[in-house]
Amino acid sequence: MTRRVLMMVVVGCALSGLSLGAQAQAQDNNNQQRRGGNFDPAQFRERMMNNIKEQLGASDDEWKVLSPKIEKLMTAQRDARVGFGGLGGGNRRPGGQDTQPTTPVAKASTDLRTALENKDTPAPELAAKLTALREARDKARAELTGAQKELKEILTQRQEAVLVTMGMLE
Repeated sequence: MTRRVLMMVVVGCALSGLSLGAQAQAQDNNNQQRRGGNFDPAQFRERMMNNIKEQLGASDDEWKVLSPKIEKLMTAQRDARVGFGGLGGGNRRPGGQDTQPTTPVAKASTDLRTALENKDTPAPELAAKLTALREARDKARAELTGAQKELKEILTQRQEAVLVTMGMLE
């Protein structure tokens, strides 16, 4: 009888160890995904758009009209935010390498940052790069305002309220 109890304890410990190992592996996979490992931007965007469609309560026919305008708005929001708070030159990739900026605001921000890294950059050059960044931001904000207005024109009151609470509309 004692041998049998001992065997059950050993088997129980072994199974617990396997379970803990599986939990640790799952936790490691979750942590890796949060850090950007196995991240699929297209899949993320699709899930996000499906979530927006669901929150708006849009039918498939409505969504065919709304989704391009929502995508345009999201692009305009991203472009208008680039370069604020030290963000948005190129995109930093894992391993520390930068990609090239893809928007006028990002390019102007990168140009200004590069000029600032050189302590000998003349003041008139800094002023020109600062002006270019401000102009690019103003243009991006105007495009954002236009995209918001265009989208608002086709939304129901409820859909507009949903997008306001999501921070997509003012």
